[in-house]
Amino acid sequence: MATAYAGEDDVLASVRPAIEKLTSEFEQIPADRQKELKKAALFIRTKIQAGEPAQLTFICTHNSRRSHLAQIWTQTAAAYYDVEGIKAYSGGTESTAMNIRTVDALRRVGFSLTDSTGGNNPVYLVKFSDTKSEIRGYSKVYSADGNPKDNYAAFMTCSQADKNCPVVQGSTFRIAIPYDDPKAADGMPEEVARYDERTQQIGREMLYMISLVKG
Repeated sequence: MATAYAGEDDVLASVRPAIEKLTSEFEQIPADRQKELKKAALFIRTKIQAGEPAQLTFICTHNSRRSHLAQIWTQTAAAYYDVEGIKAYSGGTESTAMNIRTVDALRRVGFSLTDSTGGNNPVYLVKFSDTKSEIRGYSKVYSADGNPKDNYAAFMTCSQADKNCPVVQGSTFRIAIPYDDPKAADGMPEEVARYDERTQQIGREMLYMISLVKG
């Protein structure tokens, strides 16, 4: 029987089936990635135990795909496991737009996303909970207004950003957890499958990380 968590009912009912599936697949996470995620969980737990917010900024080059997936899944995992004090953000080394394929992939696992502004870089309101504030999803550089300027953890979600950004200003903890870019499948027959695969991989790993914080 699956463990029930206090925050489970906070998460949208439409997202819970995906969470139940992903939390049953932690053994699929390679040992080397588990090791890095354990380091991140220790950072988060240490901050929370000290009474400080655990500010986590997920960074990829364009802040269009992987960094958004990691931010949204992390905040969702914090709600699911009822871990207070986690604040997830995302950004890039440059800004473009939150890719519509990312939006569609999140919708397929049950999230509600609404384009609130239109334009070339729309702001999507991402609903993951009936009780928590929506996440504002749009492309921005990691140092943009609204993101933490100091005392935060930098999660490098793509190899290019990790290489091109040797110093992440203001971060006190840095970790590289690169994911393959689903963009490689854009316009190909396997496009949807590739985006779903990456969405689920990132969700699985962020849920695993926060489960370690919960203990």
